Amino acid sequence: MSRTTRYILLGFFTALFIFPIMWVFLSSLKPQSELFSFPLSILPNEPTLNNYFSAFREGDFLLYFKNSMFVAVTATLITVLINTMAGYALSKFIFKGRDIIFYVMIATLMIPLQVIMVPIFILLKNLGMLNSLWGIIIPPAATPTGIFLARQYILTIPNSLIEAARIDGGGEFFIFHSIILPLATPIIATITIFSFMWRWNDFLWPFIVISTQKYMTVQLALANFVGQYQINWASLLAMTMISMVPMIVVFLLFQRYFVRGLTAGGVKF
Repeated sequence: MSRTTRYILLGFFTALFIFPIMWVFLSSLKPQSELFSFPLSILPNEPTLNNYFSAFREGDFLLYFKNSMFVAVTATLITVLINTMAGYALSKFIFKGRDIIFYVMIATLMIPLQVIMVPIFILLKNLGMLNSLWGIIIPPAATPTGIFLARQYILTIPNSLIEAARIDGGGEFFIFHSIILPLATPIIATITIFSFMWRWNDFLWPFIVISTQKYMTVQLALANFVGQYQINWASLLAMTMISMVPMIVVFLLFQRYFVRGLTAGGVKF
């Protein structure tokens, strides 16, 4: 294809993906009465920010936003640490049963959450972690997807660097902190994006664990706006737009490492 044709196709699919987001944003600027006016219009006739103000003022959205931010950031930090450490051990250490452990971890990807939901719920109940933010953070901290990506990427790091550090007297934690982590920045960025997105968008597990309003996350708050007899669409659309912002910011911060981390992680197996 010519360059012009490629740009036309790219522009078309870009507009196709951006249109729903733009529609939600423009609709969030409309009063409730204008959302269902006929004929429908994309642009608001009387733009207003009252939907955003009411979401924070009446819906206590700031509390839910703080809860989700705490869960997403804390879980992401723990996930990145555990996954990179596990990836380093499974790629650079030689011990009996290493490959079996790795393949068992990968096999857990085929087990849906619904299958292990009840055992994890009972375990959290026995540990006293129900109805707490840590009950959302801890169970999915070590993800097999993250371990797989970290292990595959760290395999591409030359063993000579690690051996030279050991000859110079460097311990394993020094090697991990000073050599592995700086060289694994692309895959760390990739795991960070995935983990933040999973934790921020998660609805099912917080719905099971949390029963008190003060611990609710953004996704639970959005579900609460859907009432039995009516839906406050204006505030719901405003909250939806605000909930997109953190994911967009995280992706923009780490996007230059994202593709590099995914492609480099599939070199060796």
